Amino acid sequence: MADCLFCRVLSGELPSKIVHQDERCIAIEDKFPQAPVHVLVMPRTHLESLQSVDDAERDLLGHLLLVARRVAESKGVGASGYRVLTNVGAEGGQSVPHLHFHVLGGKKLGPKLVG
Repeated sequence: MADCLFCRVLSGELPSKIVHQDERCIAIEDKFPQAPVHVLVMPRTHLESLQSVDDAERDLLGHLLLVARRVAESKGVGASGYRVLTNVGAEGGQSVPHLHFHVLGGKKLGPKLVG
């Protein structure tokens, strides 16, 4: 989608620091990190949010979560602990309408969620 920020990143139109990429997804450094490690894992296919996913994307969701784990390990927070989360909709704190998972770590994380 031409007006989707993450679709523009995926197309190469907008620069980003790529941490991981494969045929199904990309992981990039967050431009406004909330922790020492803050990476966004997103599918190459435009899906608005977790709310718009159905059983057909079950394998993709599993893949995204496994990539999140690999990203955490590659960033050195696999053993110490990290958080993986997604925001859904405006009231859930989602600011970009493209499904993505935040991988956060590198410090003790409190109860405050990324918004």
